[in-house]
Amino acid sequence: MRSAGVLMPIFSLPGNEGIGCFSKEARDFVDFLSSAGQRYWQILPLGPTSYGDSPYQSFSTFAGNPYFISLRTLEDKGLLEKEEWQVDFGGSESDIDYGRIYEVRYAILRKAYERFKKLRAGSKAAAGRKKKSDPSAGYEAFVKANRSWLHDYALFMALKDAHDGASFLEWESEYRLRDKKALAAFESEHESDIGFYEFLQYEFTVEWKELKKYANKRGVEIIGDIPIYVAADSSDVWTAPELFQMKDDCSPRSVAGCPPDFFAATGQLWGNPLYNWPYHKKTGYAWWISRMKKCMELYDVIRIDHFRGFDEYWSVPAKDKTAAGGKWRKGPGMALFKAIHKELGDIRIIAEDLGFMTDSVRELVKETGYPNMKIMQFGFDGRKLTGKKTAGPGNEYLPFNQDKNCVVYTGTHDNETMRGILDNYNKAQLEEIYELLDCKKDISKKKLTRKLVRYTLSCPANMAIIPLQDYLELDNSARINTPSTLGCNWRWRVSKEVFTDKLAKRMLKWTILYGRKN
Repeated sequence: MRSAGVLMPIFSLPGNEGIGCFSKEARDFVDFLSSAGQRYWQILPLGPTSYGDSPYQSFSTFAGNPYFISLRTLEDKGLLEKEEWQVDFGGSESDIDYGRIYEVRYAILRKAYERFKKLRAGSKAAAGRKKKSDPSAGYEAFVKANRSWLHDYALFMALKDAHDGASFLEWESEYRLRDKKALAAFESEHESDIGFYEFLQYEFTVEWKELKKYANKRGVEIIGDIPIYVAADSSDVWTAPELFQMKDDCSPRSVAGCPPDFFAATGQLWGNPLYNWPYHKKTGYAWWISRMKKCMELYDVIRIDHFRGFDEYWSVPAKDKTAAGGKWRKGPGMALFKAIHKELGDIRIIAEDLGFMTDSVRELVKETGYPNMKIMQFGFDGRKLTGKKTAGPGNEYLPFNQDKNCVVYTGTHDNETMRGILDNYNKAQLEEIYELLDCKKDISKKKLTRKLVRYTLSCPANMAIIPLQDYLELDNSARINTPSTLGCNWRWRVSKEVFTDKLAKRMLKWTILYGRKN
């Protein structure tokens, strides 16, 4: 079935809470997607972000980002007063000030937690007489259902607070190596702090599930994004270091990255701890099954980032300063996905197979049957690197070389916007596009962006996902992320004024025209 969707992170939503969140504006966006005939809303990872604010570096692979909790919703539940949360969050209508958000938002959430504790105490006293509007009504059931990760995560975060946010690798050995006596004493002294982080996860889950339910009722499904790796400073590594290639002191032996290429002469050093795949195999891939089960609760479709790492992964000694000295190591391959399927049945998965491709990677993707990704921008980008013409029979990203079992994008969160890349293309690249689209050379970059969006929607791919910025024909000021840079990423927000009937009708028209109507 042919379908269409829009890529936009939660944090990019409009609103007056300093960052996009699970607010009324999120539901308004769902309504917009529905009116535009879109079947999918693709988001970025939902986990709590660490330093650098990247959703691909999270303190937990199971937890949700507290920034996405709607403060207005907490007011509606009686957990906040309006004047307590309508404060200066910094940033602007189009930009997020993460430093300011960190300073003020947790203080506001702690006020909500104190009221939540009182409500819980009152609810326990009135056992059997709880009302549906009680914001703590499902709390006990939530804690019980998520006990495999929730308490450890909350304890981890409370310990980080007690250490001024320092990485757990810098904690005292009794905490870093999880001495039972030391942890029991800490828990006794910080019960309220631990409870605060459990409350945040409960509220996040309640609000997200309500938003997802709303979207599904409107005919919009959620494509969730999960990173292949976890952050070095995460509750996942701290809780179960045996899952990763770690030393006895809990520091990594080897870390993830990618090899030198046209884009980076020394490769990219990501720094994530690598999986101890023999151990995972011995456990029947239990941790991965738990992770995918959690994702099935959160999303309708799961996009797995850096899928090629399951075939082979680039292993870099932890002591190295660049990724150049790494080596390819064999991943779990099809065995992992057979174990997941045996336990969880059919899951709708998108394989992000971009990057350095080999025959074995292609074979793994083919064997899983998962649709892979095709990026329209990559159909032309090669000339910038090689000077050679890229449009032709050998370019797998162009429409006439695609098969149906794939997902086509104009670009992703890691790319320039389509308008932005056109601004930076050289004359030869632009002439190639003019020829391919059969359009005049004096066409504006804005109109050319529009033609390329339509061209993408016309592709054979069963699914087409367009970043919102490309529908809005925005330049690189609206770019989400520039890989291997810090400080200016994950900040872009959209104004609610852009969601016009005119835009929805145009999107709907194209969606119908190319057989992708929801």
